[in-house]
Amino acid sequence: SCPTDRLVLQVSAQELLEGNTVTLRCRSQKKWEVTQVRFYHEEKDLRGPLKGTELSLSPLQLHHSGRYRCRGRVSDRYSQRWQKSTLVA
Repeated sequence: SCPTDRLVLQVSAQELLEGNTVTLRCRSQKKWEVTQVRFYHEEKDLRGPLKGTELSLSPLQLHHSGRYRCRGRVSDRYSQRWQKSTLVA
């Protein structure tokens, strides 16, 4: 089945090791515009910039493990709404 959430947090499917770099990408399910993106680790705002839809964690460390999500303003042809992605471990 396909997720029905408007906003999806994408993370590399490869094995992640300490010292590596991982990029979190906040995307819409369709080709809707996503702006003002914030990233959260264990529901704590990572205080990243509100520009762009990606956040890189480098070098990876043990404290980076846990659950992440993104929140952003999703604009379709009719409206703009704040959306949250589901949690990703």
